[in-house]
Amino acid sequence: MTGERPTGTAPARSALDLVSGLVEAYAGRTPVETIAVVGNAPVSPDPERATAIDAADLVIRVNGFALDDAHTMRGLGTRADVVVVQWLLEATPWVFQDYRSRLYLYNEPGAMYFDGERLPRWWPADLGLVPVPNREITQPLSRALGFDPAEPRWATTGSVAAYLARTLYPDAHLLLAGFSFVYEPVQTTWDHAYGGNAKLTEDHVLTAEANMLRSFIDEGRAELLA
Repeated sequence: MTGERPTGTAPARSALDLVSGLVEAYAGRTPVETIAVVGNAPVSPDPERATAIDAADLVIRVNGFALDDAHTMRGLGTRADVVVVQWLLEATPWVFQDYRSRLYLYNEPGAMYFDGERLPRWWPADLGLVPVPNREITQPLSRALGFDPAEPRWATTGSVAAYLARTLYPDAHLLLAGFSFVYEPVQTTWDHAYGGNAKLTEDHVLTAEANMLRSFIDEGRAELLA
């Protein structure tokens, strides 16, 4: 054995390469030059914001998101190309609506610290499971936020989605909406655009995440759709 790659064998691809190809396939338009990353904080009804979100080349939403519909204008738009979800997701009426036309990325950073990586019972039987790569996304993001890798601490799903978008498309312009903590990082509960609120768990540090997202905005790489 010489250790050489057999003739005709494709080069090994990283997990991020695989995710990148899938995201590209599910984007509304290519090349991807604008990306809307929509969190779940309540926002005022605003048709202009909704139009800007739906006009993006790629729209990423997270967890128990809400959409505008024929009955309610939430100012959040109607598209969802990629959905980043976490194990403790509380599904809304829109989460698995038309799910065969979307890419779902499963964000479970806790698997790096304890054995919690099991397919949730509520996951549709015919929907594939594509993890957010911990090695290429979760760990670099934690380092960027200044977290001690020995401690079970990680970013919220919204910040993971924004960091993933920035990593995959560094030259694209980010449109951020539904991120209540960017300029108000001191919070103990989450309010949601659909449903009630939830307690903020201790594994998150919103001040660090807010600083990162504000740096994107200050550098002109992103804008917050208030």
